[in-house]
Amino acid sequence: MCGRTSCHLPIDVLTRACAYRNRQGQQQLPEWRDPDKYCPSYNKSPQSNSPVLLSRLHFEKDADSSERIIAPMRWGLVPSWFRDDPSKLRFNTSNCRSDTMMEKQSFKVPLQKGRRCVVLADGFYEWQRYQGTNQTQPYFIYFPQIKTEKSGSIGAADSPEEWEKVWDNWRLLTMAGIFDCWEPPEGGDILYSYTVITVDSCKGLNDIHHRMPAILDGDEAVSKWLNFGEVTTQEALKLIHPTENITFHPVSPVVNNSRNNTPECLAPVDLLAKKELKAGSSSERLLQWLATKSPKKEDSKTAQKEESDVPQWSSQFLQKSPLPPKRGSAGLLKRWLKQEEEPPAKQPHC
Repeated sequence: MCGRTSCHLPIDVLTRACAYRNRQGQQQLPEWRDPDKYCPSYNKSPQSNSPVLLSRLHFEKDADSSERIIAPMRWGLVPSWFRDDPSKLRFNTSNCRSDTMMEKQSFKVPLQKGRRCVVLADGFYEWQRYQGTNQTQPYFIYFPQIKTEKSGSIGAADSPEEWEKVWDNWRLLTMAGIFDCWEPPEGGDILYSYTVITVDSCKGLNDIHHRMPAILDGDEAVSKWLNFGEVTTQEALKLIHPTENITFHPVSPVVNNSRNNTPECLAPVDLLAKKELKAGSSSERLLQWLATKSPKKEDSKTAQKEESDVPQWSSQFLQKSPLPPKRGSAGLLKRWLKQEEEPPAKQPHC
């Protein structure tokens, strides 16, 4: 399942991270719709607004269906046929199972209308239950991050001209979703809402939870899922399956409370040593990415440091029945945040 995500990047950074190539092969940035409704957060839960990618054709009748729009939508699909206040919806629609979505009217109807979207996130959280107890350990799950020769900054471009360059920093997680449009019976603004499609977990995540989001791995998969004008529902559904291209690490229980919205929510903790986690080559990139919310170029010495291609959090930390962890990452968190401190105005806020 998927019940909590992180998407903390500011609008300009998120836009650049979603750059894509149009039919002519030119680098293009998606346009925003209702950007004021987007609220960056390290700890997003259902009922909040999250950014999704969708085809421009949904909003403009004669548009190219391959062109993309980013729009904040309510997490938790409200069916277009629902005739009451959305707060009175009695069933959970934050997720929909891939094996039954064509049997349920709430998901089947918008899917047949081509209302496919891609939910954007830094990653998502999942909780592993300790055997024989009611205690759980949260994990942050995301795409493996591969360092490229061009990687020299984490986040926003220094100028609009830089937007034309290929995004080569943190790779956003792209999850398959379905959206719908609900109109108030008495008139008013249309409510756009979405659900995340889930599948059986891959082998790597099965010890944490038996379900995971349907992840679209690569721009080709994203393009096919969004392009409802040319890719049929039957063809698009072939993209819905588990992926092994995923990595994760344990995080502090501070994420358990959805009101907590700080970088500590996704900072790695060490379950085995019960001491502060030393920033190794793979964690260093994550911590630096978190700390620099208005990214800048790394210093030449830092850029020369060797980094592993894929973080190996899975083999380091996952246990089938670990001892209950203590919250021991706060000291480390304070130290690296102080080094990259920013004015309060740049912190994500609602």
